[in-house]
Amino acid sequence: MAEEAKESKVEVAKRHSRHLRGKIAETLAGDAASFEHDDQVSLKFHGIYQQFDREARKAAGAGKADRQYSFMVRVKVPGGAMTADQYLALDRLADERADGTLRITTREGMQFHGVLKGDLKAHIAGINASLLSTLSACGDVARNVMTCPAPVQSDGLRQAQLLAKELAVELCPRTGAYHEIWLDGEKVASSENEEPFYGPQYLPRKFKTAIALPGDNCVDIFTQDVGLVAVLHDGVLTGVNVLVGGGLGMTHGKDDTFARLGTPLGYVNVEHAVDAVRTVAAVYRDFGNRSDRRHARLKYVVEQWGIEPFRDEFRRRVGFRLAPPVDTGPWEYHDHLGLHPQGDGRWFYGIFVENGRIKDVTVDNGSCHHRRLRSALRELVATLRPGVVLTPSQNILLTDLDRDAVDRVDELLDDYGVVRSAKISLARRYSLACPAMPTCGLAISEAERVMPSVIDQFERELAELGLAGERLTIRMTGCPNGCARPYTADIAFVGRSATTYDVFVGGSLLGDRLVDLFAENVPLGELLPALRPLLVEWADDRRDGEGLGDYYQRVHGDGLTKTILTGAKAEKVASGE
Repeated sequence: MAEEAKESKVEVAKRHSRHLRGKIAETLAGDAASFEHDDQVSLKFHGIYQQFDREARKAAGAGKADRQYSFMVRVKVPGGAMTADQYLALDRLADERADGTLRITTREGMQFHGVLKGDLKAHIAGINASLLSTLSACGDVARNVMTCPAPVQSDGLRQAQLLAKELAVELCPRTGAYHEIWLDGEKVASSENEEPFYGPQYLPRKFKTAIALPGDNCVDIFTQDVGLVAVLHDGVLTGVNVLVGGGLGMTHGKDDTFARLGTPLGYVNVEHAVDAVRTVAAVYRDFGNRSDRRHARLKYVVEQWGIEPFRDEFRRRVGFRLAPPVDTGPWEYHDHLGLHPQGDGRWFYGIFVENGRIKDVTVDNGSCHHRRLRSALRELVATLRPGVVLTPSQNILLTDLDRDAVDRVDELLDDYGVVRSAKISLARRYSLACPAMPTCGLAISEAERVMPSVIDQFERELAELGLAGERLTIRMTGCPNGCARPYTADIAFVGRSATTYDVFVGGSLLGDRLVDLFAENVPLGELLPALRPLLVEWADDRRDGEGLGDYYQRVHGDGLTKTILTGAKAEKVASGE
């Protein structure tokens, strides 16, 4: 009989945490500068990552005992929608207890960086006072539920946004630990029934859900653990196509880890959509890998079982019909930037936020498109009182604006030096980068801090080649875990060492295709030279409307011809030549 796999250290920590209590409260009240491993595991479920500035430690020649710890705190915002008061509350907290910036996540949430241990409790209490929460923004649970952010006044969109909130409530942990630790709630003993769905160990790893509207894959539906594609009849949401097993994280040098697009499971009526997601999560809970964190995602269950056995297990657990998927038509992608009518006589205005970082800058180095963005947004929200919606592309929408308010938005953006989306290159507009260095513990190389200068180089090259008007997705991450969704982009740079990146090519703006590995260990300064031959090919030989990823797959993506790169020379070699 095969020996049962040993639990990972994280699984042991969760099981012993007393439903996420651990010794967090005691450490908060004590003099320790940081939390021990097991409590760091539990902290993530509360929306908190313990971090330290790796560059500052290195510069000081300090050892582990001298790390200057701070914390990233993530706010869960289902569907990305918040009120003006909620946004202003988060903006105030950024100055009071964080590093003076806000960062929009690719899951329509918000992050604070640089929160000190002594400020954690007051910081989270401030977030909760605004009727927002950090619970399950991180950790091995269902994460923030995404949906199309556009506030267009249609029944189907409103239903999808309400469904996102319903799913967020249904799959939120029930533990009393959050209120006990952060909000001075009544302390109760942990019990077996405290988490009727999750149990004492929660899920094997994170679980991501999104809802897409037909014709707009702004949420990257194929990269979700569960993707729900809305099916509309006469504009009303009547059901959803369910996709399962998407996910983008992988590990360098581990061929048994990989990015995967979601597989169609079937169609369910809208009244069963919540139960369908809950059931998929339950299958994952019961069969996901709890011994190896690298294989602890739902995508590996679907890949190893195959979709038919997974479908059989799903049907065994539900009392409603799972029908074949319904055709919802071709996909497009909308970033919702600029001015758009809502359909009710009012307008919404999408504002570009480079890499999601809302901040003011005092020095313009030629590559920054923020200027005084944070001050501009603060004044706009305080004076116009719009709704605020965070987008999957890390941008921000101001909603419910009348014509006079629209004019005021234009004036204030100009006053604060914020570049409007129509003046931003398409390469920059569709770019994403993760935070990476210096605080992310997983980062191998730079991403957010160097991405603007990388885009500067590509902007100039694309303009010279006559490609400035072509839509192009360029994404950069500091490690292979996929936080900025690199593996569906036209071009992706994934950190391989402190100074080099693996280059991937061949994805799609529509998010429906994975990239190919194009080159390994390319130095930061050689990223553009490495890709220049392909860009020249694309400029010369592309068909009408053919994006870079589409061109690459047509010419090089069939395995007959590959582009091989060697340092700065970036020589294109056809296989067999």
